[in-house]
Amino acid sequence: MRTEREKMLAGEPFNAMDPELVDARKRARRLCHQMNLADPDDGELRASIIRELFGKTEEYAIVQPPFHCDYGSNIYLGTLVFFNFNCVVLDSAEIRIGNNVFIGPATQIYGATHPLDPAKRLELDIGTSGRPVTIGSGVWIGGGSIICPGVTIGDGCTIGAGSVVTRDIPPNSLAAGNPCRVIRTLDHATERPPFTAQP
Repeated sequence: MRTEREKMLAGEPFNAMDPELVDARKRARRLCHQMNLADPDDGELRASIIRELFGKTEEYAIVQPPFHCDYGSNIYLGTLVFFNFNCVVLDSAEIRIGNNVFIGPATQIYGATHPLDPAKRLELDIGTSGRPVTIGSGVWIGGGSIICPGVTIGDGCTIGAGSVVTRDIPPNSLAAGNPCRVIRTLDHATERPPFTAQP
């Protein structure tokens, strides 16, 4: 028989009150608490907590406190991932983030979901499930955005501040809004950052 954790990671309904999962969430909360209270000058301590918290981290993972997540162990980061202040990641499913990704303040990434039927939401064994979220490399997510369960954001995308991303965004897109929609395709060879002086 499979464990509730195995069901969770398979995207099937699971019992979130299973003792193994409760302990795993407590572990994540302890580590987040330690990181959020760590001395800003103690970069070594903060880096060690980040390595312990997440399922995988490469070089230069930077997390500005406060940061909160459900498990941490289901979050996989590439090289140079930056979380700005006050981000939340609900990682009941795997959250995979590529290289060179900037995540603006107060961004929320949701891997957790629930049934639409209110009666089913109350049943422990089927009331919670998860859908993985994938964020490609070279992505910038504007502050206050919400990334919903099951979404993939392609490489090279920029997501406008305050967006609610409910469906996949193709690579090299500028997308924004609620719901988030593609505004145009980005040509990275000619794009300039905003407010940059022209030559």
